[in-house]
Amino acid sequence: MSYGAVVVVVRRECGAVDPLAVHKALANPARADFLRWLKTPERYFDEDYYRERGVGFHIGVCVTDIREQSGLAQSVVSGYLQILRDAGLLVSERVGKWTFYRRNEETIAAFAAYVRDEL
Repeated sequence: MSYGAVVVVVRRECGAVDPLAVHKALANPARADFLRWLKTPERYFDEDYYRERGVGFHIGVCVTDIREQSGLAQSVVSGYLQILRDAGLLVSERVGKWTFYRRNEETIAAFAAYVRDEL
């Protein structure tokens, strides 16, 4: 029996969520760690460093800090962040030459609702 390619898209006020893309993104322990770290960045990253430079965690965490925390190569971290962003789980913001990432709480809430209501 073949089911073919099935893509389920959940429509919520925040937009569309592709549950399969989210599942794939979360299947990697490092990517799941990134989301966990960004949920409470003050536990994992130096907030004073950000404040001294006139930014805060409200814009996200710099890719460099995520790379240092993970111990992974920069190219691996960038690829993982892109997968999370493509799944809608992260939002990126460029400030000068730095890119900051933060969680997309609307997408995370829509995915949680999908799991609660549909699975």
